[in-house]
Amino acid sequence: MLLRLFLLFTLVPVVELALLIKIGQHIGALQTIALLLLSGAIGAGLAKHEGLRTWRMIQDDLAHGRIPTDRLIDGLLILLAGALLITPGVITDGIGFALLLPPARRLVRAYLKKRFQSRIVITRLDGFRGRPDDDLIDVEARPQDD
Repeated sequence: MLLRLFLLFTLVPVVELALLIKIGQHIGALQTIALLLLSGAIGAGLAKHEGLRTWRMIQDDLAHGRIPTDRLIDGLLILLAGALLITPGVITDGIGFALLLPPARRLVRAYLKKRFQSRIVITRLDGFRGRPDDDLIDVEARPQDD
């Protein structure tokens, strides 16, 4: 895991920088900077739109008594997309924009759910159901008149 993080934090910025230099050589430095600013602005607007849409769906799920698991994962992926779009670069912007598109999010969400399904334990509490041999006393309390 430490090796993966090391590669992520060193290799990705180096590749991004190399790509930005190549793009700058082909279209010019100012155009490259303008491209980064434009992608950031469009990404921020799209992230805000998708985030608010997801927030409304979470509220709707809760209002109807449904657990918004898929919507919460979508919210996390939108947050990740926003963080990737803040990071200057071509690869991170591409991944960030992809995560802002609902079809791509569905694919990533399905992958994450499948990957972590064995690690998550879901229990449903319908009330306490102890074993018959438990020392459980059921008591009803009423106020006492003095």
